[in-house]
Amino acid sequence: MPMFNTFEAMIGLRYVHTKRRNHFISFISMSSMIGVALGVMALITVISVMNGFEKELKDRILGIASHAVIEEFDGLNDWQSVIQDIKGHSGIVGAAPYFHAEGMITKDKIVNGVIIRGILPDKEESVAVVAEKMTAGHLHNLRTTEFNIILGSELARKLNLEIGDKVTLVAPQANVTPAGVIPRLKRFTLTGIFEVGMHEFDTGLALIHMDDALRLFRKTKPTGIRIKTNNILKAPAISREVASKLSNNYWVIDWTQRHSNFFRALKTEKTVMFVILSLIVAVAAFNIISTLVMAVSDKQSDIAVLRTLGASPNSILKIFMIQGTIIGVIGIFLGVIGGVWLASNIETIVPALENIFGYKFLSPDVYYISDLPSDMHWKDVMYIGIISFILCLLATIYPAKRAANILPAEALRYE
Repeated sequence: MPMFNTFEAMIGLRYVHTKRRNHFISFISMSSMIGVALGVMALITVISVMNGFEKELKDRILGIASHAVIEEFDGLNDWQSVIQDIKGHSGIVGAAPYFHAEGMITKDKIVNGVIIRGILPDKEESVAVVAEKMTAGHLHNLRTTEFNIILGSELARKLNLEIGDKVTLVAPQANVTPAGVIPRLKRFTLTGIFEVGMHEFDTGLALIHMDDALRLFRKTKPTGIRIKTNNILKAPAISREVASKLSNNYWVIDWTQRHSNFFRALKTEKTVMFVILSLIVAVAAFNIISTLVMAVSDKQSDIAVLRTLGASPNSILKIFMIQGTIIGVIGIFLGVIGGVWLASNIETIVPALENIFGYKFLSPDVYYISDLPSDMHWKDVMYIGIISFILCLLATIYPAKRAANILPAEALRYE
């Protein structure tokens, strides 16, 4: 036997757009639909924008940082053979050696701490997007023994540097001379400037040739190998597979371990926003309660007649549950359509509004990400629709039970 028969569904649908005596109830039904629709639309749009910000940050951070790294204690002995061993993995699209160190860069009494990364330009392009982010010069300007350097745009601006200028790199190691112990210094020529839109890289990263870095720091082995995978979400699994093929002398670290706190904070923020905006949908859904309570009061004589004609309390319960559910479903449907459309077009809608009002919502002078990126996931849309439907369904239970408990004699006493 079906849960709802045609009789109950027909009456419930008719009550949604009731026009007899009380037009106010139809207005409240419409406002409940609009409230649910706006809540669902806002939730889909905001979650899509947060997904877009997360994707943009991942692209910017992992475009310069590594999907995963292979390291060995006190440097990698034979990096060429390690790269040959891991290149056969289907999930790895690039691998490059690197040397990591810290130091200071100075010019005209201005000093700034930097992360020094020694790279091989021809291999670096396979694991990082720095070559695409160059605003001046070229990555291949880093040639061995020439001691050239590439800096982030903010750092170059802070030091007042232009292409061709000389800077001094101070290594945190000492040289013992007759005059005493002095830090190791080396003059470099600025041959390139990059800008990735991340403060930590644009102000604190210096790229030099790996051979020059090894010579400056008096090392013979690179720090490790940087790996780029074909899917950053699968990087942890790929890292484990690579680690299982290598000897115990190596360890593999993926981006979820190195940047775990940052991306965990992003996920927490997204979850909190989802809960907060779900409360908007909940408020709109529970407006259905007031709609149905007024409908029950308005339809008491109809309920009494239906009971007299043989309708059971269970049928009356289903009639008003159907009425409330239809209101919620229509609102959810409209909200999903509006939310999907807005999330898909927000990257063009916001600039259009900015042109109309002459105001920049996210000023590029203040924010590195000055546009509203959107990345809509159908899985999120499905979750939002299901949760909204459950909230609307729960909102119908109390008024429907109240209608089912109406006694025909009591309802018809004053009719």
